[in-house]
Amino acid sequence: MKEKKTPSFFVAIFPILLLAVLIGVGFGIYRYSVEVFLLIATFITALIAMYYGTTWKEISDAISEKVGKAFMAVFIFVFVGMIIGTWMLSGTIPMLIYYGLKLLNPQLFLVSAFLITTIVSVCTGTSFGSMGTVGLALMGVAMGLGVNLAAAAGAVVSGAYFGDKMSPLSDTTNLAPVAAGCGLFEHIGHMFYTTIPASILCLIVYFIAGRSSSIVSATDTAASQAIMDGLSSMFNFNILLLIPLVIVLVCSFKGMPTVPVMFAASVAAVILAMIFQGSTLGEGITAAYSGYATSMCRQDTAEVADTVLTLVVRGGMTSMMTTVLKVLCAFTFAGVMTAAGFMEVILNTLKSFVHSDGTLILVTVIATIVVSIVAGNAYIPILLSGELFQEAFKERGLKSKNLSRVLEDAGTVVIPLVPWSAGGSYAASTLGVATMAYFPWAIFCYTGFLFDIILGFTGIGIAREEKA
Repeated sequence: MKEKKTPSFFVAIFPILLLAVLIGVGFGIYRYSVEVFLLIATFITALIAMYYGTTWKEISDAISEKVGKAFMAVFIFVFVGMIIGTWMLSGTIPMLIYYGLKLLNPQLFLVSAFLITTIVSVCTGTSFGSMGTVGLALMGVAMGLGVNLAAAAGAVVSGAYFGDKMSPLSDTTNLAPVAAGCGLFEHIGHMFYTTIPASILCLIVYFIAGRSSSIVSATDTAASQAIMDGLSSMFNFNILLLIPLVIVLVCSFKGMPTVPVMFAASVAAVILAMIFQGSTLGEGITAAYSGYATSMCRQDTAEVADTVLTLVVRGGMTSMMTTVLKVLCAFTFAGVMTAAGFMEVILNTLKSFVHSDGTLILVTVIATIVVSIVAGNAYIPILLSGELFQEAFKERGLKSKNLSRVLEDAGTVVIPLVPWSAGGSYAASTLGVATMAYFPWAIFCYTGFLFDIILGFTGIGIAREEKA
């Protein structure tokens, strides 16, 4: 047993820098799998940790704890895959794409995509569910309307994380005030100071971009019509096909648990597929497990355009396995960093730079983003930064809702911008656009914490404790 030594800041930050270089070169340039580089960085970090006195048991226990905390998120991934597969089989998502092509204006598509996913995510409280249902349908519409897919994905991600941040049904929206020490609706109300400006900026950029020929090309009516013709030839549309979507919206709005609601919506979709599409129960089970396949269609698909087949052949629980693996690798890395005490060293070093309200908020933002990048999920940065900075906010006479707002802006909504994170990998695999491609267009996800910093230094929107 070696005596445990406290590492220097450089030693503590080295694994993060190493991971950034490995992924930047290996994935960014050569497009190799991120999971391999996560494990390489994890192994090297573990060796450094053991050199500084951390035992393998401590490392393995920390990894088990982190992976255990990730279980429900992973479970939700699996059920979202099930929803996509069964909703394709029933014709629910194809019908949303079909009428989206009929009704949505190409020039206003980005604005519409942001607003639609915002409404759904606020009602359901889940960004994953929003992206996997209406978000996926909107990407199909974008393809048919000639809208830049990276811009479309960015608008969908922005809208999806609006609800993940603001909805009282969202897990992170409930977690942040607990970590900071304030009330739920007090927390939600205070977030409007950064959420409204970020949303307005999104709408302005999306409105202007919608009028740019580089983002929205001249609509190819033939291609759009080919998609609509293909979808209508493959599926029998009926308004009752919206029942699974209504189940998700209504049950989520009533605060029912996410996983049972998703399962119920999938079962409803299979029943509708048997009624309206002539599917069998076996095909419903197969679609839930491995996704929709053209062999499940009762119509001849020989004349259907390849773009249509690409749109509908997807989903299933197995389609989420790559995302699940990426999340598990990220949590393994986070476990080693935590067990070695590296995260504590980094955060305590950052705290030493606090000299004013503005620098406190700036340091909290940086610390939360760093932890988000390392941990790959929103829960750890919210809890860790909340615990670390709660007293610092009190010492400066700042109400805890200031801290809870920062935790959401720099934690929750930053996650989909991290390629190996749960949110980033899920969005990329579901929407079919790489994280770095939609990054510039996910405006809502990086403007919130920028407004936090501005408010911190100007004093606008900063709630203070009343002096006795």
